[in-house]
Amino acid sequence: MERNDIVVLRPAIAIAGRVMFTLIFFLSGVAHFTDLNGFVALMPAAIPFRTFWVMISAVVELVGATLIVTDRYPRLGAWLIVVFLVPVTITVHGVAMLTAPDRQMQQIQTSFFLKGVAMTGAALLITQLGARPTERSPGSGSRGRAWPQSV
Repeated sequence: MERNDIVVLRPAIAIAGRVMFTLIFFLSGVAHFTDLNGFVALMPAAIPFRTFWVMISAVVELVGATLIVTDRYPRLGAWLIVVFLVPVTITVHGVAMLTAPDRQMQQIQTSFFLKGVAMTGAALLITQLGARPTERSPGSGSRGRAWPQSV
């Protein structure tokens, strides 16, 4: 066993965590297509080809979330989420946080900005740890000890 092996003691919790983490990206990705004009309007006017970037970001969100939630290439999926979150957090919420016309909207955008930072942190953890649960020892049933697995 390597010193840096990760052990997932409760695979069901890991699955629930993947579903909960990716849900916002699935919903947002679909919403990017169903309310394309609304998402384009959220982007700063100085960004060229805004419609194109909204559609690309929707695809990146949906593919990244799918790779994580299905546990098929979760690290790649997490990198896609990071690639989505960093520019969106800065260009949409960061700019809006600084330029909002009133104090209440500044606070709302600050909250969105910090949420983006936190989700980026979680995605970065997935890029390093992966998401695959460990295997149980043979014949141990569901209450056996988890075998460590490199992720």
